[in-house]
Amino acid sequence: MDEVNHSAVSEFVFLGLSNCWELQIFLFCFSCLFYVSSLIGNLLIVVTVTADLYLHSPMYFLLANLSVIDLIFCSIAAPKMICDLFRKQKVISFGGCIAQIFFSHAVGGTEMVLLIAMAFDRYVAICKPLYYLTIMSPRMCVLILVVAWATGLFHSLAQLAFVVNLPFCGPNVLDSFYCDIPRLIKLACTDTYKLDFMVTANSGFISLGAFFLLILSYIFILATLQKHSSGGSSKALSTLSAHITVVVLYFGPLIFFYMWPSPSTHLDKFLAIFDAVLTPFLNPVIYTFRNKEMKIAMKRVFRQLMGFRKTT
Repeated sequence: MDEVNHSAVSEFVFLGLSNCWELQIFLFCFSCLFYVSSLIGNLLIVVTVTADLYLHSPMYFLLANLSVIDLIFCSIAAPKMICDLFRKQKVISFGGCIAQIFFSHAVGGTEMVLLIAMAFDRYVAICKPLYYLTIMSPRMCVLILVVAWATGLFHSLAQLAFVVNLPFCGPNVLDSFYCDIPRLIKLACTDTYKLDFMVTANSGFISLGAFFLLILSYIFILATLQKHSSGGSSKALSTLSAHITVVVLYFGPLIFFYMWPSPSTHLDKFLAIFDAVLTPFLNPVIYTFRNKEMKIAMKRVFRQLMGFRKTT
């Protein structure tokens, strides 16, 4: 009987975002627009950094990899959410639910390390400019990327290790449009108090700690920047403001999801949409529209492509 009970739930049912037809149409148009824009915007950054030799620097290497992560992240939950908007039964298999959790935490952990690496990159560029190319060498950039993905995968596997073997024998309804650990463990047929604490410690406190670490590091960099000449600091200040904006947009929803005591709220769903669809779109917008080098490079790449088409 125990084995039957443990394997009783083979799928989960999402309640979705809304049953209002007008709101569903709005959410469908909104999500499609920003999902496609996220794909195009981040792909454009990756192509531009790869194709333009003037952007072959540590900062843009990290930025291109951040865009690759956003390309993956926005495709984890958004496509199914868009397809489910007009479905009466919004169902996901147990394996599909676990896959969503695995990829979202793996990619999220990797992005967290990359954002810290980008802050370190700006610190070296501003505070130790003479040693910048020595410290941020190609080997160091590759090492950062390897460490970022290894950290993300380890973080995700550590989370799933406690979740996969939980007994799910009762209700299988999730008041959401995607799978995540805080909602999933509430459906387990066992006491999950310790697991709740573990999830909060693993994701919540880590996110909160990384956020304050990044904010303090940027405050230190800005304070150092005050000592530099105003003419040479305007470009660095613009870059830092873009980085800080991305950090706030990324960590804000994460801290709310894992630190808030009652996650099943309308604000939680709004932030989940923001995190799944809007944040990956805002990252390329912030880094391109506020960056003259990136905009000039995009024009160069576009001219090269047009010139190649004419010759062929």
